[in-house]
Amino acid sequence: MSPARIRLAALAALLALAGCGAAESGPVQVSAIGAPPRLADPNRGPFDAPTAFLTEAVAQGLVRFNAEGDIEPALAQSWIISDDGLTYTFRLRRTNWIDGGRVTAQQVAARLRAALARNSRNVLKPVLGAVAEIVAMTDEVVVINLRGPRPNFLQLLAHPELALLQDGAGTGPYRLAGVEDGASRLQLVRGEDEEAPAEGPEILLRGEPAIRAVARFAGERRALVVGGTAGDLPYVRAVDLPNNALRFDPVSGLFGLSFNPRGGPLISAALRQALSMALDRQAIAAALGVPNLAPRTSLVPPGVQELPSVAQPNWANMNLAQRRSEARRLIAELAPAAPIRVRVAMPQGPGYRLIFAYLRRDWRLIGIEAERVLPGQAADLIFIDEVAPANLGSWYLRHFTCEASGVCDPAADEALQAARLATSAAERVRQFALADGILSRATPFIPLTAPVRWSLVPGRLDGFQPSPFARHPAVNLIAERP
Repeated sequence: MSPARIRLAALAALLALAGCGAAESGPVQVSAIGAPPRLADPNRGPFDAPTAFLTEAVAQGLVRFNAEGDIEPALAQSWIISDDGLTYTFRLRRTNWIDGGRVTAQQVAARLRAALARNSRNVLKPVLGAVAEIVAMTDEVVVINLRGPRPNFLQLLAHPELALLQDGAGTGPYRLAGVEDGASRLQLVRGEDEEAPAEGPEILLRGEPAIRAVARFAGERRALVVGGTAGDLPYVRAVDLPNNALRFDPVSGLFGLSFNPRGGPLISAALRQALSMALDRQAIAAALGVPNLAPRTSLVPPGVQELPSVAQPNWANMNLAQRRSEARRLIAELAPAAPIRVRVAMPQGPGYRLIFAYLRRDWRLIGIEAERVLPGQAADLIFIDEVAPANLGSWYLRHFTCEASGVCDPAADEALQAARLATSAAERVRQFALADGILSRATPFIPLTAPVRWSLVPGRLDGFQPSPFARHPAVNLIAERP
């Protein structure tokens, strides 16, 4: 039996189990795809979907996302942005820790400074370099001073990686009430006035593999599933779902392949371009079957703030046949001696295997053989599937500095540093455009399309909305029908 048939048989067995004893009422059940949720220090590494959901439920930052991805107050009841965009002044609402102690501006400032510390591995640290100073002016006022104006700075502050935790607890609006049968029980403890306990349904949060989360939804049709990626999408296609159950988030980000040449032919920018030119992005996007998913050839997607016109590769106007012909010519000229073989590190999941099948097919047509390896193994190309945390051109470009990427250009680093220090928006845009053009020629990345993020939503939940950042805070899910 083939691996694909084995997976489908396992899904069918899980469906039979999930269909037994489904209840009609009770807590809101959430299956987040990943490991069991835990309250962890975001400065030690990235969150997966279960841990991000738990953190966002039990802890708050200065601001938070609403259901649609817009900014609303959290620990801060109000804020003022100076006319020059360099100073953000936040006034805290009266908020207590779960144990009753008062949340102070000093604690908030210390938490934010820790995310920027030299040894921090917070995923937001690379795009927070404009922060010059974080000061607690009083117990209720926090001031953040920037080196230069930053559009959408509040979007960064809204992510759970900058939420406030103390001794494993946050400020609500939920609290972790225990773990039952592998599920974290979350109880709503405060309303918007932060003064009294609030009425609302409990949440049972599980972190589990995609195949089990999909089976649970298909059997019971009452557990919200979040954290789905392109890698997991074939599991959803294998089951019968109610209309409007499958929802896609309109996210942007990086979805493609970065280079890790370590010597060999891929040191050549022309050969990296050949690999990119050969791909049928339209076919890859169509195979994923996601509405409005479009192929992409630029490192930065169109429409990103700070880059009104993104750099396109010099072959972008060729048709696919022309691109493949040119790619074969480049390979014959630069590496004529032997077939080129590349190792591609791809995550687990049937959707990622599908994408690799298209990569291997397209590269074979130009004389390149590809081997799929697991993340962490020695590889020439590494698949990236990351959602941008804000509408910022800098987030894309800073993935390919000489500190972060196997392929880079010091001139692009210099432009990015100049952009970080720029005091005017016009100069910042100019430096970003310079860095974008340099990186487009260097080809450190093969873009394919936008990332895919999906959820399965039961009919009883009215509060769920697609999010441009794939964030679905628990507090927004309580508008449920009985």
